[in-house]
Amino acid sequence: MNAHASTAQADRSQPVHIGDHLREWRQRRRMSQLDLAGEAEISARHLSFVETGRAAPSRDMVLRLAERLDVPLRERNVLLVAAGYAPAFQQRPLEDPALKSARQAIDLVLRAHEPNPALAVDRHWNLVSANRMVAPLLDGIPQRLLGQPFNVLRLAFHPEALAPRTVNLAEWCGHLLERLHRQCEVTADPELIKLYNDLKSYPIPARAGPLSSDNVAIPFKLRHGGEILSFFSTTMVFGTPVDITLSELALETFFPADERTAERLKQIAAAMT
Repeated sequence: MNAHASTAQADRSQPVHIGDHLREWRQRRRMSQLDLAGEAEISARHLSFVETGRAAPSRDMVLRLAERLDVPLRERNVLLVAAGYAPAFQQRPLEDPALKSARQAIDLVLRAHEPNPALAVDRHWNLVSANRMVAPLLDGIPQRLLGQPFNVLRLAFHPEALAPRTVNLAEWCGHLLERLHRQCEVTADPELIKLYNDLKSYPIPARAGPLSSDNVAIPFKLRHGGEILSFFSTTMVFGTPVDITLSELALETFFPADERTAERLKQIAAAMT
């Protein structure tokens, strides 16, 4: 599914029958009825009957099909409701006592990653939390762009935020757009699709050519205090979540890509103590 098809799906009214939902998710995953039936260990005939409304799936079958289709937890609830069942997955606020251990784990990772920057974002790339090394990199950005919660991707693309400070803007923002496009493909989330289309409208230059063979990953090169800091990034998610909020959190951690950046981050951290 390309971005235009995703947008078209997001704009039209949502299907209400469980069969319509299952068909759309199956087609989105580019699976045939035979493929999905084999994965779920049911007959292709029965799956066809479910998709056309000639058979009603059990609750367990809805969950099994959703798992084989890698449907996000939020959308698995939608499938269950469409089939006439109660939602199976809760969406608790991050402050809920049930998520205390998860919050502690997030805080531990963010703190332990210092003196390197790290942050946590929700499913729409809004900032949830950050360690103290993120703020110095945002010095000088207009406060109106940093209202809580601010969108991390919009900050990367905005001409009054990080865009003019990013040395390799075409490569870095191209990477972010490709990553966001993959998320749109996987989730079909209307807000992510809108974010993707909005970001494409920013005046980001085209990539000049392929990356140098010396690179092992696309770096994030940022001008800061007359220097160029270079990072590579990793993403961490919770491995086996059954809570919607937890399943949609991601931790973005940045590591120095050269010794000069590593030393400069130590100096910034020391000045903050």
